[in-house]
Amino acid sequence: MSTANDRETGMADRAQDGAAAREPSGWRWLPVTAAVIALDQFVKAWVVRHLALHATMRVLPVLQLTLTYNRGAAFSFLAGESGWQKWLFAGLAAAVAAAIVLWLKRLNGRSQRLLCLSLALIMGGAIGNLIDRLRIGHVIDFVLAHWHHVYFPWAFNVADSAITLGAALLLIDAWRESRGPKKEKL
Repeated sequence: MSTANDRETGMADRAQDGAAAREPSGWRWLPVTAAVIALDQFVKAWVVRHLALHATMRVLPVLQLTLTYNRGAAFSFLAGESGWQKWLFAGLAAAVAAAIVLWLKRLNGRSQRLLCLSLALIMGGAIGNLIDRLRIGHVIDFVLAHWHHVYFPWAFNVADSAITLGAALLLIDAWRESRGPKKEKL
């Protein structure tokens, strides 16, 4: 038999469940991921249309566009292999994107903004480069930074920049989290 107190407790539990359901998940940051992917693919298409392979276009005194293709990973890691690395890196990018989607679902999109933003940027970059690997078999890189005659050893792209920025923000978020008030363990 149900008592008035049991009914009130049940109503309070349902109200808490409803409030938790209304908390915005980290999925509210997925438009950032979509924007990174769209910008990355748009800029890559523009560069391929306007630059010949290894041609150079000066943008700033320290920056130029140079169309290159990367069959490897960051810093051309494994680029000289026979082609198996394409599937390794594609699988890795897909697994990272899937893990980030699940992670974002568990986060509060409002109170954990920096973490959500960092993950959205990383996922957008990973998917942008994944699209290249699956569509054309290599990643299109084109940004080459230098200082006078000292060049950064590899070209990069919008997706790489998003991954780098996302990783830096992730480190900042972890640092801020570690410096926050210590929670008392029970």
